Amino acid sequence: MRVLVIGSGGREHALLEALSRDDSVTELHAAPGNPGTAVIATNHPVDQTSGDAVADLAEKLAVDLVVIGPEVPLVLGVADAVRARGISAFGPSAAAAQIEGSKAFAKDVMAAAGVRTADSEVVDSPADIDAALDRFGPTWVIKDDGLAAGKGVVVTADRAEARAHAAELLEAGRPALFESFLDGPEVSLFCLVDGTTVVPLLPAQDHKRVGDGDSGPNTGGMGAYSPLPWLLPGAVDEIVETVVKPVAAELVRRGVPFSGLLYAGLAMGADGPAVVEFNCRFGDPETQAVLGLLESPLGAALAATADGTLADLPPLRWRDGAAITVVLAAENYPGTPRKGDLITGADEPGVYHAGTAVDAGGRLVSAGGRVLNVVGVGDDLAAARTDAYAKLERIKLAGSHFRTDIGHQAL
Repeated sequence: MRVLVIGSGGREHALLEALSRDDSVTELHAAPGNPGTAVIATNHPVDQTSGDAVADLAEKLAVDLVVIGPEVPLVLGVADAVRARGISAFGPSAAAAQIEGSKAFAKDVMAAAGVRTADSEVVDSPADIDAALDRFGPTWVIKDDGLAAGKGVVVTADRAEARAHAAELLEAGRPALFESFLDGPEVSLFCLVDGTTVVPLLPAQDHKRVGDGDSGPNTGGMGAYSPLPWLLPGAVDEIVETVVKPVAAELVRRGVPFSGLLYAGLAMGADGPAVVEFNCRFGDPETQAVLGLLESPLGAALAATADGTLADLPPLRWRDGAAITVVLAAENYPGTPRKGDLITGADEPGVYHAGTAVDAGGRLVSAGGRVLNVVGVGDDLAAARTDAYAKLERIKLAGSHFRTDIGHQAL
């Protein structure tokens, strides 16, 4: 099987590495890829947001499967364009990808499916901000109603901060979604979905805020770990039965069946799981940890999902133990990150490139905010943490920073 992975980040690097362990995968391509993916796949330039460009490349390479990593190409219909050429694509249609592309759409689907989620209200006029602030709080949750790469959310007990974020969104011409605050620890559950067939992966937990102790602004994710030793037995089955399957069935009922990876972000409160958000693709950086424990062939699982034969897939196999991802970020991230700084020590297993480039002198340099994802695997979470942080100590990037407490609270 020849596979083309669309995307350029750490998630795509991890997908390619896992695909390389599948004996049925004979050829790997990445577009546009990054310096890390170039070691295990052939990189190709492409406009990943253009369905025609991606489909043209897939035809030229004669691939059997296209795996679309990021959410923007999915929301723009790249999977539709690939399938229109008769090529299998792992990723939902543009219509089904609205489960992430529009939070208002996701809320409507959940309401129809009877799935618990936060109360919400879309505000599209500055004149309505103060009245909405009165109805929500004392912890305010203000979200960008569209795609924001994980950084369009403010959760705060400071009314002025909440108001400022809502005003900033509206000034940019983007509606603000006000939500009630959901208590309880958060869980990320990835599920392979083929219509009404749902196969869960291992649960994970992301760490969104930039600093230790969940301090500072939200980011695209500073680290994750899997599985979750504190999660009660049966919780994954409960999430699948009460959240994912009802939403998948509602999308089928609407004539927009989901095919690909449906990611449920949940708060595990006293009344059971409640949905914080849905994403239409593998999450980043949880994917890096989850795939670090996968023993089943990934290519076969993605192909079965894309081809509509997920119900026939053998049960997924996982190695015992735990895995964590720690993000090494550039100086000033999540503000305007410094770029072009030399990176050394990144050439060992378990280090995935997220924001890197090769300069004119052939040196590996930083090229984004989240520069590297460092994955540790061990017989338990403590051992996985030791593995990841030992690797981080061997990597050098001027001004870089990372959280030192990924997975620590679970211990």
